[in-house]
Amino acid sequence: MRIYELAKEFKRKYPKTVAWRLKKHAKVIEKHLNPNEEILYVFAGQKSSHSYEIFFTNILVLTNKRLLIATKRVLFGYIFISVTPELYNDLTIKHRIIWGKIIIDTVKEVIEISNLDKKSLKSIQNQISDFMIKEKRRKNGTYTPDNSGVV
Repeated sequence: MRIYELAKEFKRKYPKTVAWRLKKHAKVIEKHLNPNEEILYVFAGQKSSHSYEIFFTNILVLTNKRLLIATKRVLFGYIFISVTPELYNDLTIKHRIIWGKIIIDTVKEVIEISNLDKKSLKSIQNQISDFMIKEKRRKNGTYTPDNSGVV
């Protein structure tokens, strides 16, 4: 239940974020979490391109290996997406009037998470971008522990 607790903490810190049924969505992530994965960051939002669609809550978990996205459907089943650093292309932030939105561009698809508290956008961007850049550099052999970028 650690994922659920971290999602609740995110909602407390950023109360304008629209997210429902966090416990159910967190259970989907827990099913797919590998034993050697460490949770780095957890947040929730609507997986939708429109802010008026408020019934598509997803929990997103950044681990030391990948980005996990999950939603538990109301009647039966669930949707689970895993984005590894090799599949990650770019992250876009859209700051709107009421809420913010992030767009995660991957090799396979574009994932839009909307109805996020505008104050949360910088934190989300920093966590995801920093992790993905470090992992890509490490796999390419250009990562240095002091993050100077000099090999």
